[in-house]
Amino acid sequence: MGTVHAKSLDPLPMHGRDLGVNADDWVEPPEPEQEAKQEILENKDVVVQHVNIQGLGRTKEDLLGYEISDVFHAKNLIDVMKKAHVARQRLLRLGIFNEVEVLIDTSEGADALPNGLDVTFEVTEIKRLTGSYNTMVGNNEGSMVLGLKLPNMFGRAEKLTFQFSYGTKETSYGLSFFKPQPGHFERNNRVLHLAVLPQFPLGMTNHTLKWEGVWRELGCLARSASFAVREESGHSLKSALSHTVSIDSRNSAIFPSRGALLRINQELAGYTGGDASFLKEDFELQLNRRLFWDSVLSASLWGGMLYPIGGQPSCIADRFYLGGPTSVRGFGMYSIGPQSEGDYLGGEAYWAGGLHLYTPLPFRPGKGGFGDLFRTHFFLNAGNLCNLNYGEGPRAHLQKLAECIRWSYGAGIVLRLGNIARLELNYCVPMGVQSGDRICDGVQFGAGIRFL
Repeated sequence: MGTVHAKSLDPLPMHGRDLGVNADDWVEPPEPEQEAKQEILENKDVVVQHVNIQGLGRTKEDLLGYEISDVFHAKNLIDVMKKAHVARQRLLRLGIFNEVEVLIDTSEGADALPNGLDVTFEVTEIKRLTGSYNTMVGNNEGSMVLGLKLPNMFGRAEKLTFQFSYGTKETSYGLSFFKPQPGHFERNNRVLHLAVLPQFPLGMTNHTLKWEGVWRELGCLARSASFAVREESGHSLKSALSHTVSIDSRNSAIFPSRGALLRINQELAGYTGGDASFLKEDFELQLNRRLFWDSVLSASLWGGMLYPIGGQPSCIADRFYLGGPTSVRGFGMYSIGPQSEGDYLGGEAYWAGGLHLYTPLPFRPGKGGFGDLFRTHFFLNAGNLCNLNYGEGPRAHLQKLAECIRWSYGAGIVLRLGNIARLELNYCVPMGVQSGDRICDGVQFGAGIRFL
């Protein structure tokens, strides 16, 4: 519960050799008024008269008023301790304090009530400049991240962050500014990425409205890079508005045994600046059902389309990519669809579906402990990715997406890493292979946070 101090209302007994006071010493008995006050506090309602915050330096007091306001509504001593603990957790979640201690004492002074209490929060502010070093693994790639943070820049929990990421697939620089309520800014992607992310629930759904500005660079090209890639090299700027709505009733994000997930995202770029203009829509659907012997049947469906606006061709950085251990297993990473001289260019439309059967390990080793982190995995995946002629109708688009379907099947073992990621080791048999596809026939390893 953290550290909550409640100051004693009675003087501590001072008898005994260990305390350095002889038993014959005279101890003044407590005053009748103090005894009466203790009885009131123990048996009756109390009033929180003052809430003090000690240790503030650059932090503005008005930021903290909302976080501690519930303490004033406490009605008894236990309620005061509970609400003080909740307020302490809220202060820590602001990310601007290293430590928060709570002291509860009886009120003193001319305006003190017989049942009055004072609550004091003793805080230690975080340093003005902090650094970090970590490694990240996700969606079959790894990276090393170095970061510098300026927390609580202007005294209201603002945070400026610079990050440098060197990865197996790309190198990026990030600058972000974060301010709690009403805006949210985060770093991501290539060179510079600023995003505003207000999130709010609406009924059973969760919504995210986002504006992002991304300065991107496609460079460091190999000598063998195709002309289709070289002609898109250089800098580009994307300014986009997007909306995401999701409904998630699953009991777990990694190993769900029941429930469903529906996530729909729309992105519009070009109307707020930048040189990328398109409308992009994609969705994710997942259904889970528990069967016999703790086995789970899971069905997933992904899909998306990208519509270039203003007659401009779509950018290679904005297209969809398919294939690999996190989507259509048995194929190389992002190696399905249009390609030029060995370089995969992505596509403007795709779909992918999967049917999975998860079961406990044979003979249930480590049941109730480490063994519950593993599942055996049987799967059937299929999908396709292509470019569309938007002068044609929806029937022609569906017909093209139904052509040259890649599919695969296999089995393996899945390991859950907390409730945020998982590892897969599968034996895959790719089918429906087309010319130019890169396959992984046999054992394939995957790591990530989002799997088909």
